[in-house]
Amino acid sequence: MTHSNPATQGATIIANAPGHDDIPGAARPRTYPEPPFPEQQQELPGSFLKMDPRPDHGEEAWRGAGRLEGMVALVTGGDSGIGRAVAIAYAREGADVAIAYLNESDDAEDTARLIKESGRRCLRLAGDIADADLCRQVVARVVEHFGRIDILVNNAAHQASFDTLSEIPDEEWQRTFAVNIHAMFYLVKVAVPHMGRGAAIINTASINADMPNPRLLAYATTKGAIQNFTGGLAQMLAEKGIRVNCVAPGPVWTPLIPASMPPHEVANFGKSYPMKRPAQPVELASAYVMLAEPMSSYISGATLAVTGGKPLL
Repeated sequence: MTHSNPATQGATIIANAPGHDDIPGAARPRTYPEPPFPEQQQELPGSFLKMDPRPDHGEEAWRGAGRLEGMVALVTGGDSGIGRAVAIAYAREGADVAIAYLNESDDAEDTARLIKESGRRCLRLAGDIADADLCRQVVARVVEHFGRIDILVNNAAHQASFDTLSEIPDEEWQRTFAVNIHAMFYLVKVAVPHMGRGAAIINTASINADMPNPRLLAYATTKGAIQNFTGGLAQMLAEKGIRVNCVAPGPVWTPLIPASMPPHEVANFGKSYPMKRPAQPVELASAYVMLAEPMSSYISGATLAVTGGKPLL
């Protein structure tokens, strides 16, 4: 017997899977959409509200257990994709959440609604984090509003696809570095003085750091830089009791995909991976919760791969 889940737009929850019927309260296995998807394209940065199928960010599935009770988190790119899934999970685990985003007001408003419905406070911060001054303003507003920062999730990213080196404009290369790695430095530098012992910084890297896609040359290069930034920063901040880790996702069904790839690639996105599909954003959230929670106090300088069976060594 199967029940449809409106949050996954076509995905199903298997209610009577073998081996689960006799375990009271056991989580049921879930299935998610697989390619081919409808061909589609959006303008950067894209909106999850326009995607088909609509991504699952845990709107219906995530149930908190108080793992981040009373903490304050800042999540960049928190309006959609991985950032939205993390923001929802953090709120349901008991954290107040500030979400920074470029200009996707509809996506951000819906994310803020879910945070507030979880009984937590939410601060929305629109603007381009490629600008150092804006990064300083973002952190200042979070500290003014909440008094401190316990968790900083550097997740916002920019990417674009090009077949040859000559096609990549100088401005595109610079933009990718400004959003993906320079902003990370600006935010960490200004946030650390407001973070106490036990705080956590979590950066979003990518399987592209280990297996660079040549068509995403600029993006893949920044993701390699993020891994090195994470490893070095973890050592630098260890004496302060601040942990630094990164998550390296494989393909994830987010607005960045239809906004940065040709429609035929979008239709088959994730098909070449062992699980034959991309991750849904909710499938990344548990990694970010684990790395943020106090019980992970000895994990720092690590890269956690969430790649659907593709090894990252």
